Amino acid sequence: MLRLSLLLTVMLAMSICVGIAQAQPKGAPASGGIVCWKDKAGKVIGCGDKVPPEYQDNASEELNKRGITVKETKPALTPEQIKAQQAEADRKKAADAAKTEQQRRDKALLDTFSNEKEIDLKRNRDIQLLESNIETFQSNLKNANDRQAIARARIAEYEKNKQKVPQGVQDDYDKSMSDKAKIQQQIDEKRKQIAELNQRYDEMKKRFLELKGGAAANAPAAAPSKGPMTSADQRPR
Repeated sequence: MLRLSLLLTVMLAMSICVGIAQAQPKGAPASGGIVCWKDKAGKVIGCGDKVPPEYQDNASEELNKRGITVKETKPALTPEQIKAQQAEADRKKAADAAKTEQQRRDKALLDTFSNEKEIDLKRNRDIQLLESNIETFQSNLKNANDRQAIARARIAEYEKNKQKVPQGVQDDYDKSMSDKAKIQQQIDEKRKQIAELNQRYDEMKKRFLELKGGAAANAPAAAPSKGPMTSADQRPR
């Protein structure tokens, strides 16, 4: 019945359109038939030679002179749909970029190393360099401790004799305190870099074995170097 009703509506609209000039108005169907527009639910609510302005954003369909649909127009996207569509396009673009970057890294990994032992050797060399830096900082930290001890002893001597501590002596003590804090921060940073380096090489080695079709090794990562932990001394009262 619904189809019959639609056909009757189409035939009625076709008869009304008879006698219209050959030049079609703007928005008229190119098939020479009629166009039917729908409501938001997708139900046909009218037909004619063109879609009324108030229904321009709704779905519509063009029918030829025999009442056969020759073209369908989808409804205009809502702002929410446009936003969701853009978000999906952005997600796909980011996923494609990540895939390309992973392929680049995989190629570089296979081009750089022939086996997992070479990865371990490279890891050890990089860690040794950082450990060498730590040793240098620890030597500097010892010097700062020695300077602080000397300045502290001089301050204690002046205070024992109830004399005013010279500004230069006080400056030496304060600078040694500042140097110690700075050096300790440098040591902590290098230890952090070693931990991050071990994690990166573990992931690199795992990925290498995956690409080669092997199983990830269960060997623990090299432990970061440990130097003496010190805390800033307090000025004697």
